[in-house]
Amino acid sequence: MKKYLISLTALFALFSSSLLAQTAAPAVTPTIDSGDTAWMIVATAFVLLMSIPGLALFYGGLVRRKNVLNVFMQVFILIAVISVEWVVIGYSNAFGSNSIEALKPYIGGFDWAFLNNISINDLSPYFISHSQLAADGSSIGTIPHIVFIMFQGMFAVITPALIIGAFAERIQFKGFLIFSLLWAILVYNPIAHWVWSGDGWLFKLGALDFAGGTVVHINAGIAAIVTALMLGKRRDYKGHAIPAHNITYVVMGAGLLWVGWFGFNAGSGLAADGLAGNAMLVTHIAAAAAAMTWALLDWILDKRPTVVGISTGAVAGLVAITPAAGFVGVPGALIIGVVVSLVCFAMVAYVKPKLGYDDSLDAFGVHGIGGIIGAILTGVLATPAIQSAYSGAAYGNLHQLWVQLIAIGATVVYSGIGTFILFKITDKLVGLRVTDKQEARGLDETQHGETAYTNFD
Repeated sequence: MKKYLISLTALFALFSSSLLAQTAAPAVTPTIDSGDTAWMIVATAFVLLMSIPGLALFYGGLVRRKNVLNVFMQVFILIAVISVEWVVIGYSNAFGSNSIEALKPYIGGFDWAFLNNISINDLSPYFISHSQLAADGSSIGTIPHIVFIMFQGMFAVITPALIIGAFAERIQFKGFLIFSLLWAILVYNPIAHWVWSGDGWLFKLGALDFAGGTVVHINAGIAAIVTALMLGKRRDYKGHAIPAHNITYVVMGAGLLWVGWFGFNAGSGLAADGLAGNAMLVTHIAAAAAAMTWALLDWILDKRPTVVGISTGAVAGLVAITPAAGFVGVPGALIIGVVVSLVCFAMVAYVKPKLGYDDSLDAFGVHGIGGIIGAILTGVLATPAIQSAYSGAAYGNLHQLWVQLIAIGATVVYSGIGTFILFKITDKLVGLRVTDKQEARGLDETQHGETAYTNFD
């Protein structure tokens, strides 16, 4: 009888342990997800497409034919130089942690310089968006760390390239290159750390910037207006836009930017999931609404819609949806698209001529102002329907709008002052403004000894 009871007890214990094993949550070991990784590799290529050939064609078409190769070269050299800077110190400064406690919120250290201590099988830390923190608060992703580094490197490349639109047709190539490299190290990397690094003070404050409205567009836009003012106007600028030399290039560039922006925004969720799908959807809808609005404004005010206008409107919509892509739905995207076109159109068509500054290709008027509009409206329109943890003023969370305004103000001040100082230093070292003779002849010949087009007359 005793043996029978012991056997029965053992059987019961075995059954209980088996039942508990079936009902207990299995331990999950983070691993690289092939689907997420494949998507992020494609998204990275899409963001590179935005620079070359997208931005190069867009800006290159807007300048005069004597300067088109200079614009192409400026974009191309930044891809090369900033990519090297990024793996040497940029990534570590932007996303690494600083060993000096007082500096941690403001700049990373050098532990990852030359990508030291990072292997090909390491998982990516999910610094870029609040959305990717796991339920237990951890921040380990499902893609290789090196893929995240490469993806973020494309953001580091395109941001200084956007500034080109402000000083096009009048800057020395040597001075441009030195200034851009210094700006990437001392302005872009710190602001990226503030907003996207887990240690960053704006990240901890709760600033929402899904894909770069603050880090990329406001940052570059403010640098654009500062450099435009400090360089002065082009010698033949008469207060209105100088006609584009190749509108075909412009619309091709805008189209490539639109396609590439899907990687820019949908990739910023760092996974192939519903959040990426929503980011892609709202990116497209905001661009469409903005392009349509700009074309209508052209039609109503100037009696005919223009290809340059609709292309510019699309880019403005893409800029403004960037910070909001992971936080708003279709209604928010429609509002953002319409509002940004109204504001940026006014900046380009009325404010710039009225104030008389020469922002050659409207880098400030579209990227700077569009980024500000997008960041503010993220604080208004962020909806819990997309991510339950986040809401804006329209859903009763006025605090989020206040945080967005702090992030905008901090970026404007730091980028503006930093750009001013770096401009002054570079100008003293090598000079930045080309001579009147060089400007009149064109930068293709005077800076590169080449011409884009051959005359057979």
